Amino acid sequence: MKKAIPKIINKARQFYQYCTVGVWKEPRNTLWVRVIKTLNLSVRSFLDRGLQMKSSALTYSAVLAIVPAIALLLAIGRGFGFQDSISNALYSYFPSQHKALQTAMGFVDSYLKEANNGVFVGVGILVLLWTLVSLLSTIEEAFNNIWDIKKDRTIYQKITDYISICLIMPVLMACSSGVSIFMSTMVQNSLQILTPLLNIALECAPLVLAWLAFALSYFLIPNTKVQFKYAAISGAVCAIAFQIMQLLFVNGQIYVSKYNAIYGSFSFLPLLLIWMQLSWMILLFGCVLTYSLQNIFAFNFLGDPSTISQNYRRKVTLVVVGAIFRRFEKKLEPLSRNDLSADYDIPLRLVGDITFALNKCGLIYNVMLKDNDSIGYTPAVNARDLTVGTVLRKLDALGDSGFIPRFNIIYKDLVDMTDKWNLEAWDVADSTRVIDLPIPSAADVQRQLHDENLTEPDPDQPPASPA
Repeated sequence: MKKAIPKIINKARQFYQYCTVGVWKEPRNTLWVRVIKTLNLSVRSFLDRGLQMKSSALTYSAVLAIVPAIALLLAIGRGFGFQDSISNALYSYFPSQHKALQTAMGFVDSYLKEANNGVFVGVGILVLLWTLVSLLSTIEEAFNNIWDIKKDRTIYQKITDYISICLIMPVLMACSSGVSIFMSTMVQNSLQILTPLLNIALECAPLVLAWLAFALSYFLIPNTKVQFKYAAISGAVCAIAFQIMQLLFVNGQIYVSKYNAIYGSFSFLPLLLIWMQLSWMILLFGCVLTYSLQNIFAFNFLGDPSTISQNYRRKVTLVVVGAIFRRFEKKLEPLSRNDLSADYDIPLRLVGDITFALNKCGLIYNVMLKDNDSIGYTPAVNARDLTVGTVLRKLDALGDSGFIPRFNIIYKDLVDMTDKWNLEAWDVADSTRVIDLPIPSAADVQRQLHDENLTEPDPDQPPASPA
């Protein structure tokens, strides 16, 4: 037994090492490898991107938007005749907080009553829409950060897309309530034989609606092309997690109700804030999971691209710009960010940073590929005439060069000296065209990677799993 314990510990250590580091060197494409890589990347991304802080910011925005959101929901519910069913649903979620909900409903009624009076009509609608649009904008910013998207929607796109979501979601919720009422009536009147099946369907309806809500959020909100199958998988995982948390929250209110005697109606507030923050964390983790599922094989690097040196970044930049321009010179279809990462063995986030900088410099265009599934990159200048010196000049000039107002005057001699060094280096670089850079083809890169995987097996890799 004493000899078996060290062996078990050693095996566990090797398995942990494989799951955290060794799996990224794994050339096999099995279900077991995909699951480990997806979980590894999801947890790493969730911790590295500060999503807990983002969930706190979303909680704050949601608290500001909660009264206008409920007001909009009830206003549309009145139009469909489902206001009472929506109110009952809210009371069912918070069984021990009827007094707090009655107070909140009083705020909502006052909000809607004032919205019908005089000048407040326009101001109230604008405040309501601004609050909801601000919340959705914060969600989009968090999603785009997870997807490494640098460009947000335009103002026009935000207004049209967000208002559509704000109007459609309450209608869907009201319709779902109407369907539930209709089905319950049918069960009582004429479909007694199918009652058990319909009851099961009604019980599963909240889970299905939550799955649709999560999946559509991951599919529509990020300002990039997301494959629906991955959004659907993440939506299912998050819907189950959300329903479990919802059950715990409803039951938890009963256990904390005894504190009402001490804190009064305020005992509801901390529990609500905790529930809201956990809900946002589930939403953000689902977005990370979608991102990981779609891009898992574009990640073979554990380092943080933001920590690399400027010298190293310049070298990688020349590989990316050389690959884009050489492909255009050969009259081939532009490569997407994922293709550049996979073909030339460069981290996906680093490719995104570099292509964003090249686009801002006016060296490349973003173009929609033929399949309309992703964005590709093509030269914005003459590919035959572009030199390495021109690329370095444009990248070096990117950004604000007048941040300190009197810097160039006070430190004129130093500025002139460094500018002279840069010009000398760029003049030398002007002798080499970008399309003439000694960059191996994508096929050569993949061949070298394949040979390296065959000749250098990972010592920490455990035996192949049954999966």
